[in-house]
This record gives sequence, C-alpha cells and structure tokens, in this order.
Amino acid sequence: MELATTLTSQTIQNNVREVGINPNYWYPVAWANQLKPGAIIPVVIWQQAIAIYRDAEGRVHALEDACPHKGVALHKGVVQGCHLTCAYHGWEFNSGGECVNVPYLPKEQKLPRAKVRSYPVQEKYNLIWVFPGDPALATNNQPPEMAEFNNPDWLMVPVTARMQAHFSICNENSMDVFHGFLHENLQGWFNPVLKSLRETEASVCAEYDVSYQGRMAKFLGLSDRADEVMTRTISVEYRYPHYYSSLEGVSTLYLMRLPVGPTQSRSFALFFLNIRLPKWLRKLGEPILQTVLERFVFMRFLVQDIEMMESEQQTYLANPQRRYVEINPAIIAVERLIIRQYQHFMQQSNQSNKTQRADSKTSAVLSPLATLDQTEPTQENSLVG
Repeated sequence: MELATTLTSQTIQNNVREVGINPNYWYPVAWANQLKPGAIIPVVIWQQAIAIYRDAEGRVHALEDACPHKGVALHKGVVQGCHLTCAYHGWEFNSGGECVNVPYLPKEQKLPRAKVRSYPVQEKYNLIWVFPGDPALATNNQPPEMAEFNNPDWLMVPVTARMQAHFSICNENSMDVFHGFLHENLQGWFNPVLKSLRETEASVCAEYDVSYQGRMAKFLGLSDRADEVMTRTISVEYRYPHYYSSLEGVSTLYLMRLPVGPTQSRSFALFFLNIRLPKWLRKLGEPILQTVLERFVFMRFLVQDIEMMESEQQTYLANPQRRYVEINPAIIAVERLIIRQYQHFMQQSNQSNKTQRADSKTSAVLSPLATLDQTEPTQENSLVG
C-alpha cells in the first residue's frame, strides 16, 4: 500500500516502547567464526537466556541457559563431545536438551526426568541464528537472503554494536534518513527528501533522495569529485525484524537486529561496497580495508547514533507519559509494524493456550471413559469364562 510522503505532525505511540518481539523469526546472536569447537557463549533474545555451543564435530547447538537441576547457567559448563555438561554437578545434556548422564548415579539407575529447552539454530552468512519462537515455524521463516555475500565484486564489512535502548528506538533510527544533520562533521548526507513510502503487513519501504559531497563521498564512490554535490536515491526497507537498504548499486546494507530486553539491543550489520579499485588490489588489501572502514568510517557514524538512541531511551524512562511529535510518516509506519507484529504473536499465543486448555479438559473427561473401555471387556470375559 502506498502511503503519503507529506511531513506532517503526528503523535508517537508511547506503547511502542513497551512491546515485546514476535519470536517467530530468526535472530542473529554471534559471529560464527568467533565460536570455536568446545566453546560456549551466553546470549539473550528478548529476556530468554540461551547457551550457544559448538560441539567437537563443529556443529552449533542452542540450549536454555539454566540447568534444570539447580538453575546454574549452562554456559559456565563444558562441552563433552556433542553434549553440554553443567559445571555444578556434572549433569550432561544432549543437543535436544535431554539429560543423558548424571556422573554420580549408578549406570543401571534410571536418570531423572530433567530436560532443558532446545532452540532451532543455524549458521548462515558467518552469523549464528537462533529461532526463539515456535520450532514448527522455523523452516518457513528463514533469515534474509544476501545476494552479495561471497560475490567478489563486493567488499564486505561486518559491524556490530550494543545499544542501551529499546529495539523500537533503534529501528526508528535506521529508517530515519532525516538525521543526517547529526553526521555533518563526518561528511554525511544532507538535503534528504522522502520520495515514496510503501507499507505491507510485514514491511515498510521508504525511498529518499540524499546529497553527498567531500573526500569520503568520493572514496566510497558516491560522487566523482570531492568538491561536487551528487544526489542519489537510497532505499530503506524494514522487513520485520531486520533491515535492508541499497544505494544505487554503490552500496547495500543488511542490518540484523537482536532485541535483548526492554532497554537493551544489539545489531549485526553487513555492509557491501563497490569500491573503485582493481580487483587484485582490493583482494590483496581487503583485511586492511575492512578494518579501516569499520573503525574509522562506520563506527564513527554509529557512535553518534548510539549516543542519540540512548539519550532518547533515558528521557523516556524518566517520564513514560510524556508526549512526542513526529513528522516523518516512515517512522510512524515502523511503529505500526512493530506493534502489529507483537499483537499478532500475542493473539496466536493466546489462541494456542486456549486450544491446549480445551484439549486438557477433553482429556480429563475422556480419561475415565477410556479406563472403562479397557476394563469392561475384561469383566465380561471373566463372567463368560
């Protein structure tokens, strides 16, 4: 659906700062190459503590980060073969979360009925992805596709960050091209114009015209000369729960959001740049280029953004009832989408709970009847005999 691009005053929905996530999507939790065999790392997806480990055969697994015996964090334990062993009493769990060994029990004794939740997990694009929702939905909702990954025509720069802010604040920042004013000293963009805005049930896409000038713009291929102004079109799309943006074949960005809690978020970003250098030279200097661009270009922009997002969060916490005015319709559309996705999940969850309660009541009613069905023939046979 096409939306109006007019910049008019609207009131921000404060409840967007309180909503949770729709967990029925894949969320990134770590860079895959940083998790070595035998290593365990703790991660959190919207207040769900999860232990990620790589077994001796190189496979990645995800278990709830709490031993069902005493509640000790499983990431404090050790990897033994393909299993995760709790540091406290040595209880051992397989990748499905089942207790498969208690070291001080006799081998012939039955193991306790102790199980920890396991999560669907996969590796893709050098990221470890976890599906924190209904496992039955994990196959249908896959991580975003990245056509540029492993394409030698593109230079890839990975960037990660932590923000002390609700994920809605972070998502609004990613959609908001009008804050180029913040990055003036970094030779950022200027004179933004919202050209088009489209909304679906699961996405918001905005196109902006933006202008660039300076040495940085020339280096990144945004303009031919440092002293000339070049206007280009940038497309920014929020495909819940992650972002994709492109700039006229010059660059693309995949920004994956990890909501940690009500006031904590993380991001994993992959920038793809079409740098104007001979391929052999770019390949030779790729590690250096990646480091320079991450530390001295992208992180400088990101540090400024994080300061603004965290300030916004602190002001909200100090006065949650305060009203705010927004004039960018793309931001309002993002807020609608965040609230809609959460409400959709809650409705599904409530319906599922009702169905489970109904099934439980039916089982309770049918259970005595089932017993009668099993005993009556026996009694009848006894009389006949």
